[in-house]
Amino acid sequence: MNVLSCSINTLRGLYDISGVEVGQHFYWKIGGFQVHGQVLITSWVVIAILLGSAIIAVRNPQTIPTGGQNFFEYVLEFIRDVSKTQIGEEYGPWVPFIGTMFLFIFVSNWSGALLPWKIIQLPHGELAAPTNDINTTVALALLTSVAYFYAGLTKKGLGYFGKYIQPTPILLPINILEDFTKPLSLSFRLFGNILADELVVVVLVSLVPSVVPIPVMFLGLFTSGIQALIFATLAAAYIGESMEGHH
Repeated sequence: MNVLSCSINTLRGLYDISGVEVGQHFYWKIGGFQVHGQVLITSWVVIAILLGSAIIAVRNPQTIPTGGQNFFEYVLEFIRDVSKTQIGEEYGPWVPFIGTMFLFIFVSNWSGALLPWKIIQLPHGELAAPTNDINTTVALALLTSVAYFYAGLTKKGLGYFGKYIQPTPILLPINILEDFTKPLSLSFRLFGNILADELVVVVLVSLVPSVVPIPVMFLGLFTSGIQALIFATLAAAYIGESMEGHH
């Protein structure tokens, strides 16, 4: 009962975290729900960028790739290597999921530094990178949790739950709580780093608008890419762990 209570409290904590606000937000009323409108707007822009780039790159595929096709094939090969390294030989079906996570987070992170979101005036609040909102990062983390539960149950059936009493039943509470803390760590790591990067740039621009912010922005682009890679790598590692039972 104590373990169940802790698990429920953890899930309730995830729900409460989705209400964390930094600054003002632009809200939409959809049915009986209140959603962060600026997150949907910027997420749709990122999705449009990804779809548009992919369509342009592969609309006339060549046997010997050049230009955009060559770049996208390199990205695909990179994602396949990450997936194979973390998941193992059965990585194939998970390449689209890992690739989608990586590309969406990568483009979202970079959009916060490269796109002039703030010149678009909203009735209240302002636009920013999708990953600058805890709702987005929590959603991505929960999708990852669903993915590795699905992977484990598909591969092992109900025998998947045997991992919770390995190597000894004494560790049952800890093993259960581990699965509930994974989405917390994934979401907070991504949200915290992206928010901190944007806040640092804003502060430096207000203090020293000419020179200092430029190298910080370049550093932000680098760390944003690293955060996307870390998230995708951990997602693949969790899936591989649930399928093979290794750590």
